[in-house]
Amino acid sequence: MLRRLLSTQAAAAPRLTPFHLAFPVRDLEVARGFYKDVLGCRQGRELAGCWIDFDLFGHQIVCHQQQDKNAVAIASRSQVDRHNVPIPHFGVVLEWSVFHKWAEHLSTQKGFKFEIEPTTRFVGQPGEQSTMFFLDPSGNALEFKTFKDPSKLFATE
Repeated sequence: MLRRLLSTQAAAAPRLTPFHLAFPVRDLEVARGFYKDVLGCRQGRELAGCWIDFDLFGHQIVCHQQQDKNAVAIASRSQVDRHNVPIPHFGVVLEWSVFHKWAEHLSTQKGFKFEIEPTTRFVGQPGEQSTMFFLDPSGNALEFKTFKDPSKLFATE
């Protein structure tokens, strides 16, 4: 599913340099199951027991085995247009149709739970967008969003 959506996303988006993000997880095997099987990310390299990298919509994310099993991923929350969003979080801005197809796909995954259900915010304002939040099994928050008008990504007016 993700590979099909990736080709749609790539055709619609300008070529950007991929970002790299490394973050802690409580259990590498559980993380592998979530990022590979639930989200559909292609797995890259790994060092057994230490880290695994994944292709998330063309970007490199790396799950690192966390030493402190009790560490908390969400440090705080912040109010954004009626929602208390988890901080920190990471994700990708997707093309409109890709976002909605992927949200539908995720909602059908067994045991999958949105932290904030897919919703549209800033309606009628610059930067009108649809967004969704969910947590990985280690509590890392992910946000995926799409803009009604992609040229308004950084709009202030």
